[in-house]
Amino acid sequence: MAAPVTAHNSYSSNDLSHLARTECSKSESPLEDENFTDDVVELVRKEIGGDLKSLKKVSGLLEKLTLENKQLEEQVLTVSSSVPLRVSAALSTAEESRVKLESLLEKERVLSNTLQQHLQGAQVWADGIGQVLGQLDTLERHMKYLQCLARIEELSDSIQQYLMTNSMWDAVGAIDRMASLDMGLRESGCSHLQAFLRETLRFWHKILKDKLASDFEEVLTQFHWPFISPPTQTLSPPANAQELNSQLELLVSQLLSLQTSDDLISEKKETPSRPGQSQTPPLSLPIQIMLLPLSKRFRYHFTGNRQTNNLSKPEWYLTQVLIWMGNSSNFMDEKIQPVLDRAGAKVNARVELCRGLLTLAQEKLAQDAPRLLYDDALFCHLVDEVLQFEKELRGTHSYPRTYPGVLHILLEETVFQKWLSVERKMAVEKVDAMLSAEGAWSSQYKDITDMDELKAPDCAETFMTLLLVITERYRSLPCPRAQLSFLALQKELVDDFRIRLTQVMKEESRQPLSPRYCAILNAANYISTVLSDWGDNVFFLQLQQAAVSVGEEILGPLGATETGRLASLEGSLFEALLALLERLRGDMLGRLLDAVMRDVKEKAQPYCKDRWISLPSQNDQATMSLSSSACPMMLCLRDHLLQLQQMLCLPLFQTFWQGLAERLDNFIYEDLILYNHFNEGGVAQLQYDMTRNLFPLFGHYCKRPENFFKHVKEACIILTLKVGPALLLCDMLKQSEEDEGILNHQQPSPESALNELGVYKLAPSDVQILLNLRSAWLKQ
Repeated sequence: MAAPVTAHNSYSSNDLSHLARTECSKSESPLEDENFTDDVVELVRKEIGGDLKSLKKVSGLLEKLTLENKQLEEQVLTVSSSVPLRVSAALSTAEESRVKLESLLEKERVLSNTLQQHLQGAQVWADGIGQVLGQLDTLERHMKYLQCLARIEELSDSIQQYLMTNSMWDAVGAIDRMASLDMGLRESGCSHLQAFLRETLRFWHKILKDKLASDFEEVLTQFHWPFISPPTQTLSPPANAQELNSQLELLVSQLLSLQTSDDLISEKKETPSRPGQSQTPPLSLPIQIMLLPLSKRFRYHFTGNRQTNNLSKPEWYLTQVLIWMGNSSNFMDEKIQPVLDRAGAKVNARVELCRGLLTLAQEKLAQDAPRLLYDDALFCHLVDEVLQFEKELRGTHSYPRTYPGVLHILLEETVFQKWLSVERKMAVEKVDAMLSAEGAWSSQYKDITDMDELKAPDCAETFMTLLLVITERYRSLPCPRAQLSFLALQKELVDDFRIRLTQVMKEESRQPLSPRYCAILNAANYISTVLSDWGDNVFFLQLQQAAVSVGEEILGPLGATETGRLASLEGSLFEALLALLERLRGDMLGRLLDAVMRDVKEKAQPYCKDRWISLPSQNDQATMSLSSSACPMMLCLRDHLLQLQQMLCLPLFQTFWQGLAERLDNFIYEDLILYNHFNEGGVAQLQYDMTRNLFPLFGHYCKRPENFFKHVKEACIILTLKVGPALLLCDMLKQSEEDEGILNHQQPSPESALNELGVYKLAPSDVQILLNLRSAWLKQ
């Protein structure tokens, strides 16, 4: 009963809410009236039903609906009374905000007008103050300008005073302060002041420098400077040696103090760097003065119309520079270097003198090199002398490699391209001459066993010597791009020589056993061996790393794979050439093997056609001997092996005889053993011929020659099995063939059984074929 009552109450409440909404609406449609009537009827039907006894529920239902209606009315009245209060509160708050905003806007307008009036009044003062500040700035700049002028005049007067009183150190200090002032004005826009200061500095610097240089030259003269000829040890030191040493140290120290001003006045601008040339600091002032007499002598002898100024004799002035370096080295180390060290100058006196003398040689080379571009002979001579000069400079005189020598003169674009073209031209001419020489294909060490391991013909050895000479010529170049250009030239020459070898080989291919053909093969192997060794050389490994970064511009485009191999040092710069040479060597070895095998097969025909099935048993013979039909084949093999051992180098001969053994193994197995049937005597004779005659022919070149004749050796093992084991093996192979596909762990596999007999190469099917070759006596 509780559940229906609850449903009834819920439904009643919903229905009354609907009724209330209907009453509150201002316009009701007929459809809504009909729905309302239907709802009332439905409510009465559910609550009372058709039973008259249920009419007693009407009073309770009426009281309940009345209570709910009253509650709804109270809620409506409460809501309708609270909403206007909230709206009025919000409106009053908005009104207050509007009033405050208008008040603030009014204050802002008043304040803005006041500020504008104040600014207009202050602008007059600001304009006046700006003019005053501008005038003050101008006055300040004028004051500073005048102060600089006064400072310059002060320093100038001080220098003059110091010079008059011979206070050289004070004069040097004043000059140094003036140089510092000059450097401080570099960013200034006062060009006239800068010019005046520079001229004043130049004026006093020249006076002071000339005086110090004159005194320095007098002291050097007493030390017999310059040393035109090698200094002799017999000269006794001057009586006033101690005083001279003191004067030398004083003058060198004072000249070093003038270095800053000297660099400023000389305006030593950095020259554009040439390929492979690094920037170097200016020469120290004492060294510049010491170079003056040597420079005069150099220009006197090697410029103008003097006989010593000869384009065809660059060695004259290059040698003279080296002589002066050598003659002066002891004096620089013993006299000048200690003074420089005590003065705090971090320079090497001997290296500084070499730098100055090198400047003379560089200027002369830069003038002469372009004049020799059209004379190949003179140009080649110049290059040779420059390379020799550089070698002696770096070696004998220990000139640091961080400083440029004279090689950068050869790296000027026009001169360098000429050098490359001349090297190419000379190399091609030498290759033509060496290939057409009478003894081109004979080894000059053929009579000396220890020195003729590679049996390289004279043309190949001369060619690789030519490449080695080219390498030594460009090894010391300071520019990797130039070195890679020469490397590209070398690779071009190697490829050209390979093509020439191929052409000569094709002419000799009709007689592959001739000494000339073998010499060509030795040449290809020798070049390949040397290039492989070069690939592991430190110099070429360094070039390999340079090729990864700049090589494409010179060596052509490198693929991603090749670049990666070069960068990881897996490949080498000569990899492509080595592949081509290996192809040539393999082709020539193949032709050689074909020629030998043709001869051997021809001599082996009677031996292959022997009646192996009817030969007498071993028991019927007193002693076993080589088959008479095998003698021509064995003699042919022996003669060819001895001949080629003499003509081929050891690595090639090793490859040759191993390839010959492999081919001979297949030939005897296929054309003799599988082609014939054997009785007991035939098998015994075959085994004797192989193990006692054929294998020992190759025993001179390895300890176990039978390992290179696996087919023949294992065939002999199968053919010489006794009847019982042979029958068992045959049955097992047949059973294994029938049970193929059926897994049987208890029965051994055919391969394991064959391995126990020493058969590893032959397959079970091959063994069955061999067993069938002796079927004539197996079935007895």
